Amino acid sequence: MKTYVYNWFLSLRRVGGADSIIGWPWLQPPERYSHETSVLSRSATLIRLAWLHALNYSGLPLADWVGPRVDVFHASQQLSNPPRRCRLTATLYDMTCWLVPETHTAANVRGARLFAERVMCRASGLIAISHNSRSDAVRILGLNPDKIEVIYPGVAEAFFEAASRRPQGKPYILFVGTIEPRKNVDRLLDAYQQMLPSLRAEFDLVVAGPAGWGSPETLARLRAAADGVRYLGYVPEEQMPALVAGASVFVYPSLYEGFGLPVAQAMAAGVPIVTSNVSSLPEVAGDAALLVDPQSPSEIRAAVEKILLSPDLAARLSAAGRLRARQYRWEHCARRSLEFFRRLV
Repeated sequence: MKTYVYNWFLSLRRVGGADSIIGWPWLQPPERYSHETSVLSRSATLIRLAWLHALNYSGLPLADWVGPRVDVFHASQQLSNPPRRCRLTATLYDMTCWLVPETHTAANVRGARLFAERVMCRASGLIAISHNSRSDAVRILGLNPDKIEVIYPGVAEAFFEAASRRPQGKPYILFVGTIEPRKNVDRLLDAYQQMLPSLRAEFDLVVAGPAGWGSPETLARLRAAADGVRYLGYVPEEQMPALVAGASVFVYPSLYEGFGLPVAQAMAAGVPIVTSNVSSLPEVAGDAALLVDPQSPSEIRAAVEKILLSPDLAARLSAAGRLRARQYRWEHCARRSLEFFRRLV
């Protein structure tokens, strides 16, 4: 979500022209960011968090009194008491807190449902990041489908440019994502252990991503450094394109995704993909991936082996991925978002 908001906001400003795009409360994101820290200093972050807390829990329309005077206010999931004197919009990411609540903390589930009640259900319009998320929200929340515009997120240009910069060294299978229950890393580890010994000797399994919640056993397995498994932890954004482009296969067996940005990034970098046959992942990957049941380590293993043992298949998936990824550009996302906002006013 942080990757989406950051890149979307900067892209809106680049293509906004005469439109004024304001970050609030009092936000001016830098050109570089990290998932491990705020885009602001510690004191500036605490001040803004305190302000958001006051907005959400005072019960008063504080945002109407001191917020910016705008035509459209696009609320993030941190704000559950938005202004009432302008058109309200929000981004609809996914419905995981309804469909797979066991993969979230109880606080996340409560927060998502409060946001749906106070923002999504009263919004003038919503941006959904996939058709799958849109249909799930219509079915679960009873939202008017005519108010929901599907606009795909973008992929940073560095991933498109990284396709010709493959690093040297031992080849590897790659997973990128936060280590949490929904990402299904345990079944990926099981699948890797089931692979042909000759392939495990030739290809490492590299896992990149920060520790999330509820996965101490998974983290223990990763940190045990079993033969062929390398856990990198959090990888800075500027290093990610080269890491992705260097993979022989990108594996993303998530149990549910609203979009699945790592899959789109791997396609842009020309890496053949194995991903899940559920939620939005078939929609995003199209013909550029082998789709598997994420509950089945044997299916994950078989698909990875199929790509590793078939250069022709790997080349076909790589070419299909580069072609499909062209529709996932931040400039295109920003222009369509601005058109959406203008229609509302």
